[in-house]
Amino acid sequence: TLARRLVRHWHAQPAAGAWCLLDKDTLYGAYSAEVMGLLTGDPNDRDSPVYLQHLRDPEYRGLLDTARDNLATGGNGVVVGPLSREVRAHRLIDRAWLGVGPEVQISIVWVQLAEAEARRRIEQRAHPSDAWKLAHWDQYHPRLFRPEPAEYPELLMFDNTAAGAPEFDALLADRLQQGFHGVAEFTDRHQPRDSGTALDGVQVAL
Repeated sequence: TLARRLVRHWHAQPAAGAWCLLDKDTLYGAYSAEVMGLLTGDPNDRDSPVYLQHLRDPEYRGLLDTARDNLATGGNGVVVGPLSREVRAHRLIDRAWLGVGPEVQISIVWVQLAEAEARRRIEQRAHPSDAWKLAHWDQYHPRLFRPEPAEYPELLMFDNTAAGAPEFDALLADRLQQGFHGVAEFTDRHQPRDSGTALDGVQVAL
């Protein structure tokens, strides 16, 4: 994924320090599947009120808690998972809400992908958890949050529809200008994990 590419690159840079990658799907995917299978009979359910009202927020609290633990050791972290609600409310630049001090750097990368390409990659992935999205695409796609740059100046927009080496290098250059000291990332992903992109997404560096 894009986050993994960034971490691999930073691991090769001595000045970048140590990095930890925290992927919500890896940390909570099997757990959520087990719980949703018991509650709704559908282990791939991530769209029902049951999941959204009872599992979503605790999973994110766990991600943030783990990220803060890594920051407390003097390292950096990358957290990958849907965070549209948090971006919409400007929470990812709210240090009190995040529970981090002024020594922690915060930067946010919003990853975008054209609709047609997003659907193609979701179909190619063929993951059971995407079945509802594909079957209800006309409902799913319009409801996605798309921040306006003027309203969300804290976001660095990154179009990953056909991003190549120049775009990736530009993203690295922007990040490197800020230096490395206490960094964590959060990524919103509405499409395949192995694509390295999001239909609309966010990566945050703390």
